[in-house]
Amino acid sequence: MKGQWGLIFAIFLALIIAIFSVANVNTVTFNYVVGKTEWPLILIILGSVFMGAIVAGLLGTVKVYPLQKRVKRLEKALAERDRLEERKDQTRKSDDE
Repeated sequence: MKGQWGLIFAIFLALIIAIFSVANVNTVTFNYVVGKTEWPLILIILGSVFMGAIVAGLLGTVKVYPLQKRVKRLEKALAERDRLEERKDQTRKSDDE
């Protein structure tokens, strides 16, 4: 259900961006650090949204990567603990016989 709400929100956000972009088709002067150029405002808006999505995705990846490594390490430790417990149980069973 969480994924469905995320998809609905993404579609709604894309619709708002599209309407806002189409309403702003005027040519504007875009100032770079080293110069100026004339661009349609729709391209600047869409480019800014695209760059924002890339930055958000990269930041999310940077945050998730260490967590994935930790999960793998903990799963390995848990599997090792389970193996040790199985050995103890087998040893107890063989001692009882």
